[in-house]
Amino acid sequence: MTTTVLFKNAQLLDPLLGELQEGRDILVENGVFKEVSERPIRTHAAQRTIDVKGRTVMPGMIDLHAHVVAVELDLARQMSLPNVLVTLRSVPILRSMLRRGFTTVRDAGGAGFAHRQAVQSGLAQGPRLFVSGRALSQTGGHGDMRARTDYLGDPHCSCCVRVGALARVADGVDAVRKATRQELQMGADQIKIMASGGVASPTDPVGALGYCEDEIRAVVDEARARGTYVLAHAYTACAIARAVRCGVRSIEHGNLVDAPTAALMAQAGAYAVPTLVTYDALATEGARYGLPKESVAKVAEVREAGLRSLEIFKQAGVKMGFGSDLLGDSQRLQSDELRLRAQVLSAAEAIASATVVGAEVLGMEGRLGRIAEGALADLLVVDGNPLKDIGCLLGQGEHIPLVMKEGVIEFDAL
Repeated sequence: MTTTVLFKNAQLLDPLLGELQEGRDILVENGVFKEVSERPIRTHAAQRTIDVKGRTVMPGMIDLHAHVVAVELDLARQMSLPNVLVTLRSVPILRSMLRRGFTTVRDAGGAGFAHRQAVQSGLAQGPRLFVSGRALSQTGGHGDMRARTDYLGDPHCSCCVRVGALARVADGVDAVRKATRQELQMGADQIKIMASGGVASPTDPVGALGYCEDEIRAVVDEARARGTYVLAHAYTACAIARAVRCGVRSIEHGNLVDAPTAALMAQAGAYAVPTLVTYDALATEGARYGLPKESVAKVAEVREAGLRSLEIFKQAGVKMGFGSDLLGDSQRLQSDELRLRAQVLSAAEAIASATVVGAEVLGMEGRLGRIAEGALADLLVVDGNPLKDIGCLLGQGEHIPLVMKEGVIEFDAL
């Protein structure tokens, strides 16, 4: 149930400014920010008044690349798990994301309409979800989890859905058109494709090219026909350039980008969503938690290039959104993406990637990512100043005593 809440004496963090705004009052009513003022707000309508003097108040964060049903690091093994088990194991993952301050999450493959509906109805506690349904992969691509010896049958059959399958296989222009239409009919907010090889998949080299250009254009056309867009898993400069030329709007990972390709992205208005933390996690604990040895061997190829890709994107003027892409037990490291980015970007730039840039990518500019009149009331109360010490946003929410999503206080340790 939404309530009217007045926050007084806030140190307001606006992602578009480089310093905190002292002494702000913020009035939340009917799920939106009704008033943000440098003068005291006087109202008799507030059901609760919270004095946050000495604390930072900032917008809820946005993770543009998560997998809420990735309950195992071994994605091939996960595909054989019972649907109910995967679903139930995803519930604490959703709750933990919200507790860390991520009030909005774009699921980049796996979660569908039912997951979004469960959160919206209050059945599960979690962030606002923008779901991609199952990602589209070519045979032998990043979404094809079959071993080299498993050539009979098709575990990606569209009529036999496994909740643990983050992707489906479709080949050829007609097939990818149909698959795109099916995912959109089933409630996908946007469409994810595999445009290069990957780490977690068993048989595709990182440098492999994914779909051909005609297939990518077919998916982009179908997405645009429904008023949405395509995000593409892509590592290499060649794969990124192909995807952008075909109209892909959001490039996921992008570790092996080069300067000319980044310039092409900037010219096309495409966004980058780096996911540095997942490679740290896979390198340090992947084998322990069940990542196959074939995937462990591929991690180093992209991990070392991660920070350099941030520099290349920044120099080219490519806007970067926040992504984590964590699997299984490593999901707890979600906020560490901020720590890694702060090695190259300023704290303000890293926070902007998780707020205002994320809102742009989702088509929610003015509604998410800022504490401003008329925006949805997603708000965090933080102990400390993230612009000076981004560490106060790390961990499991220990320094975030209050989390509000759309006017509802979801966690309150004040």
